[in-house]
Amino acid sequence: LSFHSADYFAAMLLGLVAAASIGSGKRIKSFAMVVLGLMLGLIGIDLNTGAQRFTFGIPTLYDGFPVVVLAMGVFGVTEVIASINRLNTVAKVQSVTLRSLLPTRDDLRSIIMPMVRGAGVGSFFGPLPGTGPTISSFIAYALEKRFSRHPERFGQGVVEGIAAPETANNAAVQTSFIPTLTLGIPGSATMAVMLGAFLVHGVQPGPQLMTQHPTIFWGVVASFAIGNLFLLLLNIPFIGLWVKLLQIPYRYLYPIILTLISVGVYSLANNPFAVLLVLIFGVVGYFMKQFDFEPAPLLIGFILGPMIEQNFRRALLLTRGDYLALLDRPMTALFLGLSAALIVWMLVGPAITARIRRRA
Repeated sequence: LSFHSADYFAAMLLGLVAAASIGSGKRIKSFAMVVLGLMLGLIGIDLNTGAQRFTFGIPTLYDGFPVVVLAMGVFGVTEVIASINRLNTVAKVQSVTLRSLLPTRDDLRSIIMPMVRGAGVGSFFGPLPGTGPTISSFIAYALEKRFSRHPERFGQGVVEGIAAPETANNAAVQTSFIPTLTLGIPGSATMAVMLGAFLVHGVQPGPQLMTQHPTIFWGVVASFAIGNLFLLLLNIPFIGLWVKLLQIPYRYLYPIILTLISVGVYSLANNPFAVLLVLIFGVVGYFMKQFDFEPAPLLIGFILGPMIEQNFRRALLLTRGDYLALLDRPMTALFLGLSAALIVWMLVGPAITARIRRRA
């Protein structure tokens, strides 16, 4: 509750920098996607001045792009376009029984500590902006390989190498809700979509969420336990059915996927222009994928951009335009310092890592 608008601005800026610097591809491309997301977030009417920005006189763009349109375009439609050459492909699957899924006693004994370590790794990295379950899984796998007495078995389906990253993945997904719900800062693409869903329904995540919308907050918390229970009930007994779904030819699946995306986007505001935007973003996302540009930083930049702008301008109004006065607040200075450190590490980190490897 003591967070100032300058603190929010600095924390969200840290989230953007982390999302760009801790990526699986080239960091310069991740930064480019963040900048593109920020630019797309500027489209619409300026809340402070009422001026139109990059709307090109199109009334539909006065409120900007809905986050669902962007997410469905660069994730859903893009995947369909990228897989269009597999229309006649049918996945080859083997028969799976419920008994084969149950772990043996030896498996249970060998995965207890890997699960504990994986849960700890995921719980630590999950709330950090820009890391998410993917980074947590890789770190948990590397950590477990170092702890193992037989690291040469990793990569061959050893159960410890599966339990640790999967536990870290689950823990990171749950704990990534912490910055999303308490600060309104998504730490991953999934949380960005979740935050967009809150905003679509008029709910602003933040410190007041638990008091202003207690039913929604505790409903989300309860859904963690209920959702995992339903996953067990739906996945394990019906594993044979889900495997059979993989045998449906893609030429039948893709039209259904595109139809559901179009109907869902159109139902947002009964606007056919939104369907056209989804297709445009899908084509753009396909070219992004071809040149190894990640869509996750784009979505995070799009979500956080307007919030960063509002808090930054509000902070400058309170300081009467004095930029250096923002550093007087310890939290603001801390977050800005961390952002600067991440940028410096992005520039010099690869060279230092390569030099250490050469010496080793």
